[in-house]
Amino acid sequence: MLPAIPFTLQCSRCKRSHPSTQLQRVCDDCGRPLLVRFALDHATGTRVRERLDSHPRSLWRFRDLLPIGPSTVIYSLGEGATPLISADRLAARLGLSKLWIKDESQNPTGSFKARGMSVAITKAVELGARRFCLPSAGNAAGAAAAYAALAGCALRAHMPDDSGDGFFDECRAYGAEVVPVRGTIADCARRLKEECDPSVWFDLSTLREPYRLEGKKTLGYELWEDFGGDGALPDAIVYPTGGGTGLIGMWKAFAEMQELGWIGPQRPRMMCVQAEGCAPIVRAFTSGAETATPIEKPQTAALGLRVPAAIGDLLMLRALRESGGAALTVTEAEWGEGQTWLASDVGLFASPEGGAASYAVKKALEAGVINTADSVVVFNTGSGFKYSRSTWPKPQL
Repeated sequence: MLPAIPFTLQCSRCKRSHPSTQLQRVCDDCGRPLLVRFALDHATGTRVRERLDSHPRSLWRFRDLLPIGPSTVIYSLGEGATPLISADRLAARLGLSKLWIKDESQNPTGSFKARGMSVAITKAVELGARRFCLPSAGNAAGAAAAYAALAGCALRAHMPDDSGDGFFDECRAYGAEVVPVRGTIADCARRLKEECDPSVWFDLSTLREPYRLEGKKTLGYELWEDFGGDGALPDAIVYPTGGGTGLIGMWKAFAEMQELGWIGPQRPRMMCVQAEGCAPIVRAFTSGAETATPIEKPQTAALGLRVPAAIGDLLMLRALRESGGAALTVTEAEWGEGQTWLASDVGLFASPEGGAASYAVKKALEAGVINTADSVVVFNTGSGFKYSRSTWPKPQL
């Protein structure tokens, strides 16, 4: 095994360094997310690339580019290495020549959240944590509960009481403590802060520790490999956005790949998709703001998009603007129709968030931010099976 690539932890805003040898949360000075910064160059890129096939066919294929020690025990359920599915019929429906679906529903626990939790819990246990907590709309709690169980650790999850029985049952099956909370994920976060002593419980909240993002960045590395591993990437990425770790993680991965010499300066245009009833990032992007104002009364049944305020707002907006991307909203009926398209044209029973991203391609084409000749990747971030049908809109079939 290669020696671990040196890394530091740096505040995403004020750039203050923090020690990586102990558990970290957010920046001590400005409260913004900490980012892992590796010492990368083309020689390192050559060595890492030569070793890819020596690692498991999972996100841990990119272990050398993750902040994990060479002797660290890895807690993995085979997450990552999800399929990139050619969606020719959906492309024809939309008038697009090249469209793929990156199907994250095929991860353990049925969503992209498995990526972040595998890496975050592996690293936190390495640094001494044994008890975890987080607020979640559903999928993150299920993934955290699974990996905590695998590691023999405790988990307490605060979830909105309307998240649906599937999410509650899943967490309890893994042995997690589940606390129903009236309201949104923001209300869950407030309740967690009141009830979980940080000296006892390590908080796995989105971007409130630095390592979930490292798991999510493997989405970008996998796209590079899916497109042949010769420097090619899609023209546009359409991504449903709540907390935004996937979007931020991919943008980080592309920067790292350029340092490694795997790609040039060309990047995909990043497209953020939010629900019309909860669109803080879209509103900030449209107004030219650097940060997003929280949504007071978020309204959407797409639970993963019902995030009224995100600590990663600055990073999301930076990625959208630096990539020449866009921020789009969809209505409840529109994401329901997007789900129907993914089912009938692609054979995927997608999450509401995946339906939102699918329908947003139509709106992006109409707005001219995607061209018919572009190569486009849409992310389905989870399975539709855990969501309650009773809360979904009724699309026209």
